[in-house]
Amino acid sequence: MSNYNVLVVDDEKEIRDAIEVYFRSTENINIIKASDGLEALDALNKNKIHVILLDIMMPKLDGIRTCIKIRENKNIPIIMLSAKSEDTDKILGLNIGADDYITKPFNPLELIARVKSQIRRYVDFGNAVQKTSDDFVVIDDIIVNKSSHIVTLGGKEIKLTPIEYDILLLLAENRGRVFPSNEIYERVWNEPAFKSENTVSVHIRRLRKKLEINPKNPRYIKVVWGVGYKIEK
Repeated sequence: MSNYNVLVVDDEKEIRDAIEVYFRSTENINIIKASDGLEALDALNKNKIHVILLDIMMPKLDGIRTCIKIRENKNIPIIMLSAKSEDTDKILGLNIGADDYITKPFNPLELIARVKSQIRRYVDFGNAVQKTSDDFVVIDDIIVNKSSHIVTLGGKEIKLTPIEYDILLLLAENRGRVFPSNEIYERVWNEPAFKSENTVSVHIRRLRKKLEINPKNPRYIKVVWGVGYKIEK
């Protein structure tokens, strides 16, 4: 079985070392450590990384700017770490490209579960390119190729993160059905939903920016106020 590399980026050595201890008994997961964003970018150039645990408050290059830099050309899952619990911090992290968010101090078992979930999604996302089945979902100008995980809009490939792809595929394969935020979260993140509305709405907003000509007046992903989201039949 393959080994997976998790990059832990935090300016507190105690946090980095504690996370390494948490994963020490977890098979096939290696921990690579960085103390700031600049070290993280260097580690990304030298190693194949499957998940990034990224602290927000750091010297030299903070987590927000590091996340933006990573998202310029990589879709590696990013889980933001922060001592702050306010929704505004969580939404900020998700808005600039993070896939998940966990607040310090965190439960080691929860952290491990979230990392494993992101690894499965990322590995499946990448390995799907090797499949040969021509399996498409077509929504007007949008084509979702399920065998390659490639999404095109008007013939142009749209770069989606694994989370964004999974949300789009869920809605596209069930056109006309309205999905509440909690159900989207449980089916895409594969964990119980708890205060998940903001998390889902931020990812929907990111999808709209990539797919819609006018995200404020969407053609594809519709909101049913007080209920959830859908793609029209």
